[in-house]
Amino acid sequence: MKVCNLSYCLKNGWKNLEEAKNLDSKDSLIIVFAAPEFHDHPEIFKELKSYFPKSSLVGCSTSGEIFGAKLSDSSLAISIIHFENSHFSVSASEIKTSGQSLAAGSKLIEDLEASDLRGVLILSDGLLVNGSELSKGINQKLEASNIVVSGGLAGDGNQFQKTWTLKEEQILENTIIAIGFYGENLKISNASKGGWDVFGPERVVTKSDGNILYEIDGQPALDLYKNYLGERANELPASGLLFPLQIRSNHSDQNKLVRTLLAVDELTKSMTFAGDVPEGCLTQFLRANFEHLIDAAGEAAEQIQNGDENSFAMAVSCVGRRIALGQRVEEELEAVQSSLGENANVIGFYSYGEIGPKSNSPQCDLHNQTMTIFNIKELKNAA
Repeated sequence: MKVCNLSYCLKNGWKNLEEAKNLDSKDSLIIVFAAPEFHDHPEIFKELKSYFPKSSLVGCSTSGEIFGAKLSDSSLAISIIHFENSHFSVSASEIKTSGQSLAAGSKLIEDLEASDLRGVLILSDGLLVNGSELSKGINQKLEASNIVVSGGLAGDGNQFQKTWTLKEEQILENTIIAIGFYGENLKISNASKGGWDVFGPERVVTKSDGNILYEIDGQPALDLYKNYLGERANELPASGLLFPLQIRSNHSDQNKLVRTLLAVDELTKSMTFAGDVPEGCLTQFLRANFEHLIDAAGEAAEQIQNGDENSFAMAVSCVGRRIALGQRVEEELEAVQSSLGENANVIGFYSYGEIGPKSNSPQCDLHNQTMTIFNIKELKNAA
């Protein structure tokens, strides 16, 4: 397995392109993380494909491009992965409504299923898709298998207006892309960490509908949320990125998920989140602690196995973490790079949601406000 990272920006053009040309092959996968404005520059993807006509090309829009320990905007972060003893397959599923997310997850796995499937990478629309239902659909098909599933929901800066995915030279809207990786020589791992501090008591969600939260402990959710935010309540919904919710199904459930606030409705006193908030679940407010967020990013990377210069590592962090960390945002990227090693090939993006592992389970789930890392390495001889 050989990996080469390259980049592109409209001002300075290509970087490292010549070094990567010799990797073009039917066994090569090109992953592109693109600033939203490249939607209006499809010629760049056609140019990239012309340099690598035999390779498969996938990607998505972002809320910031990760290239090693650096964060960029208005750029492309690209990785070319050439497999020597393994193979991959690409599937795509378009949805018309959010309600089709579960079926789309199932279909993608049906398209990719095979006895030697070892991992699945998801690059999804970030607005129409229900990431929780997408994950459920994936899990239903994989059942209790040890297949690693990871990925992220495409971003649109901090605009939340239009996201897109990429397959070959085609820019696709409302589409989910899945890449399956096959072969006994592959070693794949993933990890996800948040690092947010809890505050206030754990409460019960008493009324919700999917990702819309109406009542907590019988009280209007928005009123209760505002009480905790104090003066920051005047800055909603933007300030909500600094104060997400943590949910779990019951007191014995150790799979704690974070949910990011997307919108508020003053009329219904409700809040809309980037993932389901099931009725009857337990919830608790969170707040940002810079040091804990940065440390958690490094801890996620520490859990990755086989991370080195001969592997591909994808880092997906939430746009809410970027906003919360502000000028310190690259410190979490430095923590990831340091934990994986200075020679590790790391690219990624800031997202509208991360797909990563459940606690103590091989299944996947939708996360918000985490650093989620996917790593793949090809061994010369099967273990």
